[in-house]
Amino acid sequence: MSILNIVAKGGILIIPIILCSLIAIGILIERLVTLRKFRINSRTFIMQIRNLLVKGQITEAVMQCKRTPGPIAKISKAAVEKYNRPHQEIRDAIESAGKMEIYLLEKNLGVLGTIAAIAPLLGFLGTVTGMIKAFMRIQMLGGNVDANVLAGGIWEALVTTAAGLAVGIPALIFYNWLQSKVEQFVFEMEDSSNALIDILHERGGSGRDLSNES
Repeated sequence: MSILNIVAKGGILIIPIILCSLIAIGILIERLVTLRKFRINSRTFIMQIRNLLVKGQITEAVMQCKRTPGPIAKISKAAVEKYNRPHQEIRDAIESAGKMEIYLLEKNLGVLGTIAAIAPLLGFLGTVTGMIKAFMRIQMLGGNVDANVLAGGIWEALVTTAAGLAVGIPALIFYNWLQSKVEQFVFEMEDSSNALIDILHERGGSGRDLSNES
């Protein structure tokens, strides 16, 4: 018996489990592509911005932030646009940009976490309904069934549990792995933000605001 035939024996609840697996795969691919695109050497980037600020090339620093992908460049842009503004104003701009970038980094992770939780539950539900049908069949036959009939009904019911776990376990693993990657990005964002605030504080003084120039 092929895998497809076994899966087909799982009943109607195998359909949402398969849909969960397809959604989970789509989210995983999308997040991997996005996080890979966002990956930069944050220390090198901050040093580039610092060198431009030291030379007084503020507009070029903003353009460098625009050319660079990822959340660190976005929060750096928000900070540089407030070049020479009060310390608290710079920090507020960074925090505002940081919240938006964290939201984008965590996009769809909640859906992946939900799939990791409900896929096994759907499998257990399929097993329970399958067992109910098996015992209803036994009752209809008046208890005159052999071991093959009972075993066949049970293994068919267990197919959904196996399918649910096969989807839920990898989904949970990838959810935790992606969450750790997001936390790493957040740490780098905080570290870069503090470094950038120190740089801007050292260079402060003119009160120029570039937010309207960008």
